[in-house]
Amino acid sequence: MPTRCAWGDSAPEYVAYHDEEWGTPLHADDALFERMCLEAFQSGLAWITILRKRPAFRAAFAGFSIDAVAEFDADDEARLMADAGIVRNRAKITAAVRNARTAQQQPEGLSALLWSFAPTGPRTRPATLADVPATSPESVAMARELKRRGFVFVGPTTGYALMQATGMVDDHVADCFRAFP
Repeated sequence: MPTRCAWGDSAPEYVAYHDEEWGTPLHADDALFERMCLEAFQSGLAWITILRKRPAFRAAFAGFSIDAVAEFDADDEARLMADAGIVRNRAKITAAVRNARTAQQQPEGLSALLWSFAPTGPRTRPATLADVPATSPESVAMARELKRRGFVFVGPTTGYALMQATGMVDDHVADCFRAFP
């Protein structure tokens, strides 16, 4: 059995997510929008909750198509608030719709915007989970710029989690089989 980051062995959903997704570079706008939304929905909750509800989120949010979610109206928001398959938090639902509309307005596209904050140069690989930060100077800068552009529910901690999930930073611990050289 391969050695994983400790959290990656704690549930079957985590094994698949750790081994197949977390830390893998992701560049498509809609896919990044999905991760941005899911990280916002996770705020205050365990990530396992979001992973288990991800199929329902995808169905409820039109596969996280930026253009489709940007068209959601008050009726869609009411539908989402009644959907027991997702996290029913009005502020987070409203944020997802607003963020889709804001993403549409980014001339460089969401991927280019988000990836412009990815750190460059060598980084020290965390030896243990205790060495993994909750934020970084880059995630603070990302959150500041996203908020300036009109995005919501994108603080530095959520931004750093997004960076980890989408491969902008590689925080697999040193002895993890997914740790890139």
